[in-house]
Amino acid sequence: MSTATAKRVAVVGGGISGLAAAHRLLKLDPSLEVTLYEASDRLGGILQTEQLGEFLIEKSADNFVTNVPGAVELCKELGIEEELLPTDAARRRAMIVFRGRLHRVPEGFQLMSPSQMWPLLKSPLLSWSGKLRAMRELWVPPRRDQADESLESFAVRRVGQEAYERLVQPLVSGIYTADPRKLSMRAAMPRFVEQEAKYGSLIRAARKAGGREGSAQREASGARYSLFVAPHGGMGRLVAALAEALPAGVVRYNAPVTKLDRRESAWHIATDRTAAEAYDAVVLAMAAPQASRLLQPVDAALAGDLGRIEYAGATIVVGCYRLDQFRDPLDAFGFVVPEVERRDILAVSFSSRKFPGRAPEGTVIVRTFLGGALRPDLVDASEADVRRIVARELGEILGLHGEPLQEQIVRWHGAMPQYHLGHVELVERIEARAAALPGFALAGNAYHGVGVPQCITSGRAAAERVIKQLAG
Repeated sequence: MSTATAKRVAVVGGGISGLAAAHRLLKLDPSLEVTLYEASDRLGGILQTEQLGEFLIEKSADNFVTNVPGAVELCKELGIEEELLPTDAARRRAMIVFRGRLHRVPEGFQLMSPSQMWPLLKSPLLSWSGKLRAMRELWVPPRRDQADESLESFAVRRVGQEAYERLVQPLVSGIYTADPRKLSMRAAMPRFVEQEAKYGSLIRAARKAGGREGSAQREASGARYSLFVAPHGGMGRLVAALAEALPAGVVRYNAPVTKLDRRESAWHIATDRTAAEAYDAVVLAMAAPQASRLLQPVDAALAGDLGRIEYAGATIVVGCYRLDQFRDPLDAFGFVVPEVERRDILAVSFSSRKFPGRAPEGTVIVRTFLGGALRPDLVDASEADVRRIVARELGEILGLHGEPLQEQIVRWHGAMPQYHLGHVELVERIEARAAALPGFALAGNAYHGVGVPQCITSGRAAAERVIKQLAG
């Protein structure tokens, strides 16, 4: 577009990916004129931290992992690394509902494979035939076919039907809120595919990893909780630090982009309130369906591929209670519910048990998750129905009695991309077409991971691609 003046770059979307992209653009080239378009009156997308009375609550993700470096690196750059808190080591465990009661995930069992046999043998979650079948995973030959495989197919093949239904499905669905019959292993859980190819067995791979990572990691159950951290002030602190790091005037609030086109060697962006403005480059950091609609006039094939990425929604009920309202001591980080239990909730997180200081002494924050790909009807259920479901389920499982001290219902419609079979090839095609557009990049959770670190990495990588294109 312009040569004598500063290059102009637009970032569309003020979630964590868009914020990371805008921050990275200005970090790499302070001379850029960056404008971030945000459709609402706040930044952060679904990352929202709120003070609810005396309770610090999270409306979506309440932590991030440190073994994917994007988030930690960004915290270092923002000067808030020292504010990161580890999870409470005394409660690093997850529970699973079995016949209406809570049982601990066997020590060393992380998502799909055990690093220890004895805890699995002692667990009441599986029958003896189910335990023996899971242990036989050591001798199941690796799959030689390189074609994509669903979570259900992969897990049943490796550890058997019972371990899949009682352990793998609820643990993984607690992360992706996905249909396991459609969820792509290559896209969502490539680590296990690589372990099978390299070691021939997930158990063998888990044992080797456990030896390297130490006893705390070997004994963790459900997930690698020692890798989880969060800012002292909640995930909103990361959003606030990013916003503070951007120069004044970069962010335009309440500015939903309604039109995007490319003509005369420039990108043109219009909102519902402003006429089109010209930019040298654009980063679309938004959900794939929204990006698809904007790109239809620019590249119909790219827009079509983006439109093929499906999304699921979820409802989160945040309840704040006294600990003496529960029969269960809540001595874990939460629990997940297998689909075979035929219940109306997906998972429950005891947020204030993960990170201390978020609830007054003698109280607890309980977040109950409903909906997802398997129960889309519950995303739009009435508030009265949602409250009845949560009260009934927590009463039966945890012995909850009485009303919450504070309560909030949060609904996220179409917030979670579904990495269905063929997702890797679809994203490769999307990125190839996007790379052919000059001064253009995509970012967000629709492509290479739904976690906060992956979203940050996506935004930073998009900024770096744009910088290279402008320089080239």
